[in-house]
Amino acid sequence: MEEDFKYVARRRKLVEGLERKGIKDKTTLEAIGKVKRQDFVNISSLDDAYIDKALPISRGQTISQPYTVAVQTELLAIKPDDKVLEIGTGSGYQAAVLEKCGAEVYTIERQKELFDATSEKLKSFNKIHCIFGDGFEGLPDEAPFDKIIITAGAPDIPEKLLRQLKTGGIMVIPVGDLRRQQMLRIVRMSDTDFEKKKFGDFVFVPMLQGVVHT
Repeated sequence: MEEDFKYVARRRKLVEGLERKGIKDKTTLEAIGKVKRQDFVNISSLDDAYIDKALPISRGQTISQPYTVAVQTELLAIKPDDKVLEIGTGSGYQAAVLEKCGAEVYTIERQKELFDATSEKLKSFNKIHCIFGDGFEGLPDEAPFDKIIITAGAPDIPEKLLRQLKTGGIMVIPVGDLRRQQMLRIVRMSDTDFEKKKFGDFVFVPMLQGVVHT
């Protein structure tokens, strides 16, 4: 079924706007230009699907602002067939963008209702694997990962996730309090050494432990 032309035009304008805001990575921009964001927002938000802002979804969560998605994706520097762990599936939009960048994505969601809805939306993406579980635990059986992305604000850097990153791998994580977090890119240099760099302030929903079945 052919997509409504208005969404194609709006998506093109969104990508142009992200370029003006400083996103340079062509792989990231092309991926955002391919993913139909209207498929990941609530029906009530369809008219706002390509406005560069976060939008509410179910269970008190949000679909991230496209600029934030672009920043995190660009910092990951995705290469074809990178094995990526995403903590916080949420709407599924970030996972879809990563897959369009060429990554094999393992994404964890802690809220069962949201997991059920989003994993259904992501069925058409062949390289996305949806897991219901506690993001703080990661996926030790699938480790090591080339890249790890956390899409919720963490109070600190989870040690278990650092151990699941391969040497030379990159983690992108917002760290801070409930009001504001600093975006960090962490590169694992060796078994014990990690290089950290800050990339500005952002606001995410909090990263929480455990799972919610109802």
